[in-house]
Amino acid sequence: MAASGELQLEKTEEGSLTVALGGSWKLGQELPSADDVLHALEGMPGTGRLAFDTRELTEWDSGLLIFLKPLREFCARKKIAIEESGLPQGARKLLALAAAVPAKKDARKAERKVSFLAHVGNETVDFFKAAGDMLAFIGDTVVAFLNLLRGKAQFRRTDLWLIVEACGGQALPIVSLICFLVGLILAFIGAIQLQLFGAQIYVADLVGIAMVRLMAAIMTGIVMAGRTGGAFAAQLGTMQVNQEIDALKTLGISPMEFLVLPRMLALALMMPLLCLYANVMGILGGMVVGVGMLDIGIIQYYSETAKAVNLWNLGIGLFSGIVFGVIVALSGCMRGMQCGRSASAVGDAATSAVVTAIVGIILSTAVITVMCNLLGI
Repeated sequence: MAASGELQLEKTEEGSLTVALGGSWKLGQELPSADDVLHALEGMPGTGRLAFDTRELTEWDSGLLIFLKPLREFCARKKIAIEESGLPQGARKLLALAAAVPAKKDARKAERKVSFLAHVGNETVDFFKAAGDMLAFIGDTVVAFLNLLRGKAQFRRTDLWLIVEACGGQALPIVSLICFLVGLILAFIGAIQLQLFGAQIYVADLVGIAMVRLMAAIMTGIVMAGRTGGAFAAQLGTMQVNQEIDALKTLGISPMEFLVLPRMLALALMMPLLCLYANVMGILGGMVVGVGMLDIGIIQYYSETAKAVNLWNLGIGLFSGIVFGVIVALSGCMRGMQCGRSASAVGDAATSAVVTAIVGIILSTAVITVMCNLLGI
């Protein structure tokens, strides 16, 4: 293996400095610094020429060019002549090429500080542009759904059942855990306050109405937003990166019908069923606290829950579940279809899908609550 780079300085009587290079000048090895030559030149004010001797040089790469670059710049400033005939021919060509192509003036643009008003304006423009894209996507989804009603939608029924399985059966464990714990927490918090008035039995009313009317649908929607909405965005985003969606368009197949429609139908069908299951798990969580902590009988707890919960509460919860399912599906598919062409864009699309779905769930919950209040139900 060749030795590391070697450097020797030789001063002549004619006021010139010769730099003798030997050994191997390659990156990854211990190479002499150009500072040694620069200090020697500064200590020799009468030096008018810099020469190189590379007869002992065995091999070189860009490590040699990195060494020569500051020497050329220093000599240009001090008006010292450089004798490059002693350098390897390849190194001379590369140095000439680097000198012939100057750096672009705008290659490194300085960061400009944006004023507050300009920042607000840019954010406003981006908001309205995003709102327009969202409305356009919802419009395309409505058109695809109308084509389904007319029997002209193009998608594979087997894909629909596979998505139904992924959204339904495979989501039961996490929905069970979350909703059971939410019911247990609601009952525990309510029990602490109701015990002050000797009204422990009304824990069943609290848990039953809260879970059936809204909490089960909200918690299931948030779980599905993180679990399924992000998965939809990642799947469609990966297809966007691999140009599979472009291939569908080339074949004359609508991506909205082939990819978005079955996912939206699957979640809209499975969310009400998951909400029913979440209702049961939440009530069971409340029953654990009521029976184990408040000494309420199981039959008594069940009777009080059945008396408190009515069909209006159940209907509102199921309707909310359908709305949340559509929101989660649309958010995941929209962010996936809007994904960029890089691997990092897929992660950004999945994150944005989850955030969009959760914000949509909270906003729709507020709208549904206000509507129910106005209707008196």
